[in-house]
This record gives sequence, structure tokens and C-alpha cells, in this order.
Amino acid sequence: KIALSTRLVVYFVCNSVLQKRPLLRMRLDVKIVGEGVVLVPYGAHHVQRYHEWMTDPVLLELTASEPLSIDEEYKMQQSWTEDKDKCTFIILEKETLEQPGKTEVDAMIGDVNLFFNNQDDDTEAEAEIMIAEASARGKGFGRQALLLMLQYGVDNLNISKYTVKIGESNDASLRLFSSIGFEEVSRSVVFKEMTLEMVWTKLSKDAQRHLHGYNAATQPYECHLNSGDS
Repeated sequence: KIALSTRLVVYFVCNSVLQKRPLLRMRLDVKIVGEGVVLVPYGAHHVQRYHEWMTDPVLLELTASEPLSIDEEYKMQQSWTEDKDKCTFIILEKETLEQPGKTEVDAMIGDVNLFFNNQDDDTEAEAEIMIAEASARGKGFGRQALLLMLQYGVDNLNISKYTVKIGESNDASLRLFSSIGFEEVSRSVVFKEMTLEMVWTKLSKDAQRHLHGYNAATQPYECHLNSGDS
């Protein structure tokens, strides 16, 4: 009875939070399941591991990020959850997640985001992805997570056009986005970055084939309260 009561409290609190935020694009009660990865909403229980990633100077440079304290990281996570112009999912390696005794934190390999920066066109979003775990790179997880997120945006958030900003030296990201169908539209000499765009109908045939093979499904997600529980 105690366990049942606790689950009911969590359910009512989570749904109360969702009902009070009708303008949010970020769904706290949904996960995206693919063939090799699972995308879940960025919660407080993910912050410690995320913070460890963001102490890596290479990742900071590639993501054009500034180092934060752990307290600042928790505040950032909370603010992103409440921001109607951001949609952030943590990428979990499905095989690890399904192992007995493993938690979401054990399975974390990166994150994928959508930013709604164009106030004049809510059908456009900027995409961003990071595979933080070195052991998870080169295995197709980044492509899969990105395509799942882009598909989710089209199906659920009314997005028809995507943009991405990539540092000129980030060859891996440039190859990934170009292979999907993104094309360069501008370049900043000052910031040493390129802006690429893609209309969803221009998704490459190779990307369409990959996406079909991922057997993507949107499923209910038992949301975690921002108390750091796991």
C-alpha cells in the first residue's frame, strides 16, 4: 500500500505539473524508443552524470559551452524543463538499460535537443546532439538519436524545417548532418561555425531507410520528480 500510494502521489504531481504548463513543448511523460537507443526527458537524476561530462574541455569546446558548478547545473536542468522554447532528451543505450540492475544513469551516453529560436516561425527548430561517452561513438547511436528526435518534432511539434550550427572543426557532426540532408546556408568567420538547414521533406533516402529500420515508438514515461531520485 505504501508503494502504491507513493506511485499515486508521483503520478498526480507529475500530471499537475504538466497541466499547469500547457505551452511547453517538452513532454515529461513521454519517451522515444528506437532499435538501439531510448530518449527520455532530462531529469534531475541525470544531472550528476551530465555535469561530469561537461568537465571535459573537448566537449565544452565542441558544444560551445561554459563550465558550470554542480549547483548551476541543477538550476539549468530545472530551467530547461520549464522553458517552452527548449526540448531536451537524454540518450540512453538500450542494451545497457535493459541489463538487470542497470539504471538510466548507467545507460546515459549523450543528449539531443531542439531549440525554438525563431519567434516568427514556430515550425522551425534548431537541432543539437552530443554523444558524450567516447565508448558509444562510431556505433550509429548519434544518427539514430538525431533521426528519432527529428521525427518526433515533425510528428508532435509541427516542425517542418530544421537548422543546426556546427563548428568548422567538428568534422564528425558535419558528416552526420550532411548525410541526413542538411545543407550549408551560411558561415561565420568570427565564430568559426557553419549554419546548415534542412526541410523535412528533403530528408535523404539513406536517412529514411535508417529511420524505418529503427522501429521508433513513443511510449509513456514515468516522470521523475526533481529531487535527484533515480
